Amino acid sequence: MKISVIIPTLNASRYIQKQLQRLKKQSLPPDEIIVIDSSSEDNTCALAQKEGVKPIVIPREKFSHAGTRNFAASIAKGNILVFFSQDALPYNEFLLEHLVKNLVKSDDIAATYGRHIPYRCAKPTEIAARLVNYPNMPLIKDISLLPIMGAKTFFFSNVCSAIKKKVLEEVEGFPEDVSIAEDTVFAAYVIKKGYKIMYVPEAMVLHSHNFSPWQYCKRYYNIGKSLSRHKWIVENDRLGKEGRRIVKEQIKYILKNKKYHWLPYVVVENLFKYIGFKSGLNL
Repeated sequence: MKISVIIPTLNASRYIQKQLQRLKKQSLPPDEIIVIDSSSEDNTCALAQKEGVKPIVIPREKFSHAGTRNFAASIAKGNILVFFSQDALPYNEFLLEHLVKNLVKSDDIAATYGRHIPYRCAKPTEIAARLVNYPNMPLIKDISLLPIMGAKTFFFSNVCSAIKKKVLEEVEGFPEDVSIAEDTVFAAYVIKKGYKIMYVPEAMVLHSHNFSPWQYCKRYYNIGKSLSRHKWIVENDRLGKEGRRIVKEQIKYILKNKKYHWLPYVVVENLFKYIGFKSGLNL
């Protein structure tokens, strides 16, 4: 078993040094770390080199979520590929160990993904959404769950994931016809082929966003647009029901923590998400 960690970066100086330091201190250290940088204008590359990682620099206009990861995977030496977002920090030294061990144990499990712990500065709505999408119970997902979970069966996150290289090659890499949500589309095709994907809550990263409603609208528009190219993934889905569940949990979290002034924001944020997603999906 060899582990290659792949981190696409752009102006990541806020995180990259601490991220690399934490990765090198893992109980199961990676065999290599590939930082693939989209011509950062800050000192991302210098900080990576300071930690002993020589970045691969590509023109910014050549970056794509799928294509850049596929390129990095093609040159990786490991037979297990661990993908990180640049703003995801390992929560402790056991992240890689937990993320990888189930891939080794089972031929059926093609990929795993970890739990997102929100940063302290995260908005209440973001914290509540993370609690819904990343609970503390493990889950193995296969095609048998589709009638129960709908499109949520294919939920998968490249923010912190581990994938068997041979499986990634078998499905010809991440789909390059989408601008975002390449991880979800990948998971859908892998599960459709009969493999399983495992959520591992013990594998934890610090990760959250503080997007504005308009930023969420644009993000969900791109997600909808990407999924419109693979509409079978969301056919007969439960996305509406899942969205309502997240809203309910956000409201419950806000009421429990007496942050009442955030209640109007719940409506605004989720309305922008819905409009963006539906607009992209129905192109």
